[in-house]
Amino acid sequence: MEKDPPEAEMPEDRTENMSFLDHLEELRWRILKGLLGLAGGIVVAIIFADFFVNTVMLGPTQSSYFIYDFLHIDAVDLTLQSRKLPGQFFTYWGTLIVVGGIIGSPVFFYQMWAFIEPALETKEKWKSRLNTLFITSFFLLGIAFGYFILVPFALQFFTKFQISDVIHNDFDINLYFSSVAMWVLSCGVIFQLPVVSYFLSKFGLLTPQFLRDYRRHAIVICFILAAFLTPPDPVSQFLIAVPLLLLFQLAVWLSKVAAQKRQRELEEALGSDIGE
Repeated sequence: MEKDPPEAEMPEDRTENMSFLDHLEELRWRILKGLLGLAGGIVVAIIFADFFVNTVMLGPTQSSYFIYDFLHIDAVDLTLQSRKLPGQFFTYWGTLIVVGGIIGSPVFFYQMWAFIEPALETKEKWKSRLNTLFITSFFLLGIAFGYFILVPFALQFFTKFQISDVIHNDFDINLYFSSVAMWVLSCGVIFQLPVVSYFLSKFGLLTPQFLRDYRRHAIVICFILAAFLTPPDPVSQFLIAVPLLLLFQLAVWLSKVAAQKRQRELEEALGSDIGE
């Protein structure tokens, strides 16, 4: 007669006695705390408003900006105009809100993860903090990539592109701000690919073999995204597509790590002699 496998010891769940309304109440407070973190980031941005507006947002409009020297880009000055009455007002506060949101994003990510983690059977606080660091790091890495790599090439391409010498490129300040913000934040979201891959694989919803089987499709998608996010020149598209491909490869590796970890946890929970 085969020996019954040992019962898996369930981790302590602090939410098992919580009703649906209790969960909603906790979610409300988590969101509130996360929004307070974002508000704190906006306050920091307001304190250093001159730096974030004139140097960070408007700095790339000057050919002497350090990014162009670092990337060896033959840059020219951008001419900005405010064609709407509240144009500069919206650009000023929009910059502070976006920058403040980026500064306060670690607090927001932590609060959201702290709400989710009990359902994932994670009771150690240090794991929540480590996972939050994992998510935040890739988000900030994507932000940095968008600002220091994508934005310089895209701005200079559109500034130099002319269909006729009688047409001058004078850009609207609102469109300038929205374009830069979209490029930077899009990169922040795209760089979450390894994070998503790791956690989906950890929960058994994704396998590294699946990612390997669709590697060719991923390559095509990476170049399509690069074409969508960059000006229609091969250099900019290549500079975006290559990091996306590296991100995908990292996602495959992290998926493998998560799958192996999940397998070990299942073996420990069910017993190594279950198949005997």
